[in-house]
Amino acid sequence: MFLLFAAAGGIVFGGLALFYHLPLDTRDRSPKQPVDFSHSLHVAENGIDCLYCHRQAPQAAIAGIPEVATCVECHLHIAADAPEVKTMIDFWQRKEPIPWVRVHHLPDHVYFTHRMHLRAGIDCAACHGDVGTMDRITRVASLKMGWCLGCHRERQASIDCWTCHI
Repeated sequence: MFLLFAAAGGIVFGGLALFYHLPLDTRDRSPKQPVDFSHSLHVAENGIDCLYCHRQAPQAAIAGIPEVATCVECHLHIAADAPEVKTMIDFWQRKEPIPWVRVHHLPDHVYFTHRMHLRAGIDCAACHGDVGTMDRITRVASLKMGWCLGCHRERQASIDCWTCHI
């Protein structure tokens, strides 16, 4: 009987130890999107600033995924015959948002605001990488607490728990 409890305990504790070492976010770091949007084309080749499309970032807690209307502003006149642009325009004509797959995720107990980071002069690439080289957006930072704390310490920003946790 003792051996049975010992074996069960070993399995439970071994499983917990394995879980502790696994990454918490197992989602795809570069998911396939409903429209193949190339950041390298828009940012590097055409020089479009991040905040042109992610307009909410300076005022809101989140940068947000651009509305279809933002895309349409240019693409009713530019590359309107390109297959991916046609797909995007189909969403717009149906009055449907593009069902983008989120790439960056934070737990609900984390309070993060793009606004504060932009005001501090943090470049988007510090967390999102050089998106100007990405045809498909890829999460390059872990966004785990240790990674964020390292950045805060490097920049002498607050590491008080209440800065980021609600």
